[in-house]
Amino acid sequence: MKKRGLLIVISGPSGAGKGTICKALLQKNKDLKLSVSCTTRAPREGEKEGVNYYFVSKEKFEDMIRKNEFLEYATVYGNYYGTPKSYVEEELNKGNDVILEIDIQGALMVKEKYPDGVFIFILPPSMEELKNRIIKRGSETEDSLKTRFNSAFEEIKYMSNYDYAVVNDYVEEAVKKIECIIIAEKCRCSRVMDTVCFNQEG
Repeated sequence: MKKRGLLIVISGPSGAGKGTICKALLQKNKDLKLSVSCTTRAPREGEKEGVNYYFVSKEKFEDMIRKNEFLEYATVYGNYYGTPKSYVEEELNKGNDVILEIDIQGALMVKEKYPDGVFIFILPPSMEELKNRIIKRGSETEDSLKTRFNSAFEEIKYMSNYDYAVVNDYVEEAVKKIECIIIAEKCRCSRVMDTVCFNQEG
């Protein structure tokens, strides 16, 4: 029996450092695959099409919704975000591990469809540090900063819906913890028994 890949869902409040962690994780583990999401928001400085996101129009996104092409999608701060499901299923069926870096709304939707996925919640070291990280982006107005900060505080309450929580104090340490989680998950009895055949004859 061919071993199906592991679906690893990483999310957390805005400013917790999900993107930075995923980038470092992928650089260290070339066998991991990143599912690139679609969004209707404008690219931030340095973001690349097909690498960070697929940047599409609202009309295109809504057409994809009608065609049932998303694993999950949500509206966040007035913009659509969604995970195209064809790529995820294709890679999992090949036996490849796939990382989804998505918002909390999307993660909860994915959990309903993939209860055997691995759900990891990224936390900031403190709310003060979270606020500083959002400010450093330089892309927020005073009002939007307040909105993001208040939303982040509410989002942290969803941590109990996840399997693991990792504090992003130092990126290298956070990445090591996630690597350990992946190794442990692959050793779960349910996953091992699905792929190994034992009989009395040996």
